[in-house]
Amino acid sequence: MSHKRLFSLDNKVAIVVGGGSGIGEAVTVACARQGARTVCLDVDARAAEAAAARARAVGACEAGVLDVRDGAAVRNAFEEVRRRLGSLDVVVSTPGVNVRKPILDYTDEEFDRVVTLNLKGSFHVLRAAGRIMVAQRRGSIVLFSSIRAQVVEPGQSVYAATKAGIAQLVRTAAAEFGRHGVRVNAVAPGVVETPLTAPIKADAAWYSAYAAKNALGRWASPEEMVGPTIFLASDASSYVTGTLLVADGGWTAVDGRFWPPGM
Repeated sequence: MSHKRLFSLDNKVAIVVGGGSGIGEAVTVACARQGARTVCLDVDARAAEAAAARARAVGACEAGVLDVRDGAAVRNAFEEVRRRLGSLDVVVSTPGVNVRKPILDYTDEEFDRVVTLNLKGSFHVLRAAGRIMVAQRRGSIVLFSSIRAQVVEPGQSVYAATKAGIAQLVRTAAAEFGRHGVRVNAVAPGVVETPLTAPIKADAAWYSAYAAKNALGRWASPEEMVGPTIFLASDASSYVTGTLLVADGGWTAVDGRFWPPGM
């Protein structure tokens, strides 16, 4: 294959779950631009259609409604796409929610809400996509973890636990699906300007503190998560599986920002 074609998704069918906003919307547009017949699924029907309309300006895309908390709905949606379009080659899943609270203040309802969407929802996607891809003996699954799978701060307990859980689901699925030609990986973003992080952006001190924490000294845009995602979805990563691809501007690499005198 030509190196220029490594990142192509031509003749592939791609589902982007959570594709109606933020990183998911950027990935939806990118998959269509790279040649995939793309299906944008989101719990918000209007957001899904708006993202799909953007994607149709550069490629083939359709929209649908999906709540990843419903395992049967996920299975049925994926099977229906495979039946209509003939295969399922790429699945990217981005949905997530966070409740920032100290452990001692967390309620059972809040715990269940975060775990059900982030971890159980990701499991539903992984299982449904895996069943189809294992049977057809090819495919790439990309889930979204976070730097919080590796490093934490006060108020991030349950969110961090779910993101670490996603990393372990990915590693286990890679071990189980690999002999069938199916690759499973995760992207671990740092701070990205999305609806999920809007409360931080609204607080100037908090926003600036996060920007200063990483090596690049700034936040990422959703579009900056497209490159890592398309890499993992495409044949460019044909020998990559079970990986947590960290895209965090150097957040987890840098342990201190003091510049000694003379440097």
